[in-house]
Amino acid sequence: FPAIHENQVVFTYAGDLYTVKAEGGTARRLTSHNGFEMFAKFSPDGKTIAFTGQYDGNTEVFTIPSEGGEPLRLTNTATLGRDDVGDRMGPNNLVMGWTPDGGSIVFRSRKQAFNPFKGLLFTVPITGGISEQLPFSVAGFCSYSPDGKKIAYNRVFREFRTWKYYEGGMADDIRIFDFTSKKTEVITNDPGQDIFPMWAGTKVYFLSDRDRTMNLFVYDTESKQTAKVTDYKEYDIKFPSLGKDAIVYENGGYIYRFDLTTQKASKVEIHIQNDMLAGRDELKSVSGSMSSMSMSPNGERLVITARGELFNIPVKEGITRNISQTPGSHERSGDWSPDGKHIAYISDISGEFEISLQKSDDPDNKKALTKNSDTYIFGFSWSPDSKKILYNDKKFRLWLLDIESGKKTKVDESGQGPIGDYSWSHDSKWIAYVNPVLGMNQISLYSIESKKSTLVTDSWYQSGNPVFTRDGKYLAFSSSRSFSPTYSQTEWNHAYQDMNKLYLITLAKDTKNPLGLKDDEVKLPEEKEEEEEEEEEEKKEDKADAKKEEKAKEESGMKVDLDGIMDRIIGLPVPAGNYFNLQTLESKIFYVFMSSSSRGMSMKSFDLKAKKETSHGSGLNYLISSNGKKMLLIQGSKLSVVGIPSGKASLSSTVSLSGLQLKLDKKAEWAQVFDESWRQMRDFFYDPNMHGA
Repeated sequence: FPAIHENQVVFTYAGDLYTVKAEGGTARRLTSHNGFEMFAKFSPDGKTIAFTGQYDGNTEVFTIPSEGGEPLRLTNTATLGRDDVGDRMGPNNLVMGWTPDGGSIVFRSRKQAFNPFKGLLFTVPITGGISEQLPFSVAGFCSYSPDGKKIAYNRVFREFRTWKYYEGGMADDIRIFDFTSKKTEVITNDPGQDIFPMWAGTKVYFLSDRDRTMNLFVYDTESKQTAKVTDYKEYDIKFPSLGKDAIVYENGGYIYRFDLTTQKASKVEIHIQNDMLAGRDELKSVSGSMSSMSMSPNGERLVITARGELFNIPVKEGITRNISQTPGSHERSGDWSPDGKHIAYISDISGEFEISLQKSDDPDNKKALTKNSDTYIFGFSWSPDSKKILYNDKKFRLWLLDIESGKKTKVDESGQGPIGDYSWSHDSKWIAYVNPVLGMNQISLYSIESKKSTLVTDSWYQSGNPVFTRDGKYLAFSSSRSFSPTYSQTEWNHAYQDMNKLYLITLAKDTKNPLGLKDDEVKLPEEKEEEEEEEEEEKKEDKADAKKEEKAKEESGMKVDLDGIMDRIIGLPVPAGNYFNLQTLESKIFYVFMSSSSRGMSMKSFDLKAKKETSHGSGLNYLISSNGKKMLLIQGSKLSVVGIPSGKASLSSTVSLSGLQLKLDKKAEWAQVFDESWRQMRDFFYDPNMHGA
């Protein structure tokens, strides 16, 4: 936000005001407050600088001597909810300039606008006091004629709404208002944007993107002709400001001075020689920046991702280790392999997000499992045998990756959205995943052996959260099949809120319904004795059969009969609501539940043998270790590893996060953040061609 008066330029750098000679040199800092100081404008005599600052909390209008000094606050307005330099509305109370007599400052404010899109122009005396509204219903950037009888202005303030090449209803023109006749004249009439009027003599300079890139144009008020005076091809001109004989503006992060006499632009070479405090290394706790966590197979240690780094931390006692130490790259989603030998994670150390692997006992032994990825990788899941990884990406593909060979197999590709909800069978031979087909999400089963997918739920109901039971008999999932509308008391409208319940699919045709009804019968004493003897014999046979069945499963895998599988769906007797994070253990299905009538989320389980639901506590999330013996309880930022709860779970002892300390290399982080932000635009912008930009 540069401004110029004769040989002095003032601009904002790192939220503070600096001043430098017009020909360039080492800049001198004028302000040092933590708040943002911006939109500085010189008074007509050059002795005072008006600017928008945040010294007292609110964003208000201030003045300061142009050589430096104590700021004077001129305005007092209400706090706005949307008042930020990064917001598309822009900050509030922005200084637009001065009246020609130097007695008042013109600023744009949303203090009286019900609609946050709309702002009004006001003037405030340089001594402070009551501000006075200019006679416009809406207005933005403006500039007075030299005699003060007219003003050139924009009606729409949208420079902070960075819509490139926009030609819709909010594309603005330059208008001239005559304070005497009260008439308005439109001096531009182009489909593109014409903004930032600057009135110099008989000419009005302004910015326009009529030739795609925002350049400087000039309108002659006498001849009524318009001419283009700069020709930038790569970056737009941003935030120009008029001085006595020059205009200064930003282009590509640098400041340029446009001489009104020669009509030539030159770069202002600026050097900043302050202590660069914001960029210094810093030792910081990152326990408040955790993004993912995973347990070792038996729950002795955790791998936690925090602020783009991987930490291996003890559950009870020991040393916390930063096992990535890569401030210039972003590591995320660290996950222990079920056999405990490796930790997989996603990293952009190569310049693109790839899945990487390191030995859990040797962090320096690392390798990338994927190479040359062409888009964003969302997440991944280990196979229970630790030989494969399943992952999904932004191009709506689901991939199967072999750890040893590095071979990739495409499981499926959706035309509707990311395939981001998937799980493994415990024999590592089947995959269940949500297929976002047109209309309703459906669940598919994929056979590793046949490489074929089969839909197992129909298109009538939304389904998700598929997870196999550990005995290989069922596929559990949630589905929106409950229709109990609530009705409005003021109008005859209805809404469906709690629609999801839990369901099972019997994978083999001969698997019985675990919730099948039983009918008690009256038995004589001798019949009961015989029955008890038979039950004892059956128990012995069952144990022997279970061992044989377990051995057969290990050799052949679980049995799946795809024929008629959609007809083998069983509803569990649980309340309707929303179900998250389904995981299975022996005969139990664990989950997190929330409904319109509940207060927050609660962790629960349903026992298929006992046929009942148990609540384990509210405000909890969880992870189950790969060997099924430990559970990681998560409550806010508190973590606790416990045995598998049968009743109410509690965080009796929590994992110490004091070791999550990181020496920040901020400059390396900033370079990574910039690069990843660019890749986010590339991968997630709705037009893959980026409108040709």
